[in-house]
Amino acid sequence: QVQLVESGGGLVQAGGSLRLSCAVSGTTFSSAAMSWYRQAPGKTRELVAVINRGGTTDYAGSVKGRFTISRDNAKNTVYLQMTSLRPEDTAVYFCNCFIFRDYWGQGTQVTVSS
Repeated sequence: QVQLVESGGGLVQAGGSLRLSCAVSGTTFSSAAMSWYRQAPGKTRELVAVINRGGTTDYAGSVKGRFTISRDNAKNTVYLQMTSLRPEDTAVYFCNCFIFRDYWGQGTQVTVSS
């Protein structure tokens, strides 16, 4: 079955950086559209960044210019490089793989202290 395993979350001070990784198994990764979502306490899950199988990317306005999504098809892994982090970026970050249907990772906590 399709499995997504996120890593790289943690506690960082405002202005700092983190890189999230999501390793995917059980599917043809290179054919999948990959996304990162986040969910803060009391809020709905929101799309942060997406990269399609051709490498085209798109970002939520709140992270544009600070976050970069990328993929390594040889490693079946998608990344989210986060810079200039703000307290409002604090959330659980989820990896999403779409190939015929949605698959989700378990989430990784990112906490940005002020």
